[in-house]
Amino acid sequence: MLTEILEQPAAITRTLAALLPASDDVRHLARGRTQVLFAARGSSDNAATYGRYLSEIVAGRAAAHLAPSVATAYRRDVDLRHALVVCLSQSGETAELIETQAWARRCGAATVAITNVARSSLTSGADLALVTEAGPELAVPATKTFTAQLVGMAVLARALTRNAMDLRSAEDLAHVAHAVATVIAHRVDVEPAVRMLAGRPRTLVTSRGLAGAVAAEVALKLEETCLRPVPGLSYADLRHGPIAMVDDRTTALVLAPRDGAVLDGIAGIVPELRARGAAVVTIGGDARVSRSADVALPGPDLPEWLAPIGLAVLGQLVVEGVSRTLGLDPDAPRGLRKITETDPERPS
Repeated sequence: MLTEILEQPAAITRTLAALLPASDDVRHLARGRTQVLFAARGSSDNAATYGRYLSEIVAGRAAAHLAPSVATAYRRDVDLRHALVVCLSQSGETAELIETQAWARRCGAATVAITNVARSSLTSGADLALVTEAGPELAVPATKTFTAQLVGMAVLARALTRNAMDLRSAEDLAHVAHAVATVIAHRVDVEPAVRMLAGRPRTLVTSRGLAGAVAAEVALKLEETCLRPVPGLSYADLRHGPIAMVDDRTTALVLAPRDGAVLDGIAGIVPELRARGAAVVTIGGDARVSRSADVALPGPDLPEWLAPIGLAVLGQLVVEGVSRTLGLDPDAPRGLRKITETDPERPS
């Protein structure tokens, strides 16, 4: 897992080089399609959440998650003639998503597959395949394939903008690999955060907006590799009830971009969590966020729309360290495999 985390700057560079030239193909395929729908499971579903926010915030297109069970369990047709359906699977061989993509095309959608395997069932069944270049991933927890999917989401959203984004967006994308490499170069700085998370029995992860997808992903990674139930919630949802569980047995991991619309709210939740007895570890944010934390990790030097990519890498480094500290094997979590069957006993 750690080896593959360290490979991410190169994986991001390769993925941008592979996907940016397909931007015109994305625009052509999406012509006349007013809605973007995402279908995925697991880590890919968290990447899809980032894509949904980008589609609306950057591209100005209505977006939502498409429930695969509508296609695979209920088998109901839906009018998708005005939809662009994006299916994400790192392997491209998740049977439920292959079936969902085929169903979407029958219902009139244009389909895009985002996967890390060029010759996969998902790519062969799509109108357009965006193949990330993360390289083979051996550890069960998705790291470099997940960040490559986030890059894919950024490229997709940029291509879907009705008005071409300014040149600064291209410069921002070109800076992502360097920002991630800088984060990795200072990975020893995560050790205080690792000790704090390992030292208390309860953990929660929170953020909001674009970074909320990464909060959910880091929580999932902690559950997979550390064998603890870990909620990953928007701080808005956290305040609507779950915050009642926060006490002096809790470590809260708070993720924040360096700027943007949700930064004030994230800065406000940190002292609130500490007032309830939680130890708070922050990743990113500004001086207000870091001053309020027990342990503060500097975030990536990226604007809000791309910050989740760097925040994800920092989260992965923390998770890998916590798993090792707890005496577990982060490479091969108990009972998990690389490709998951959603309903292994369900007949096709």
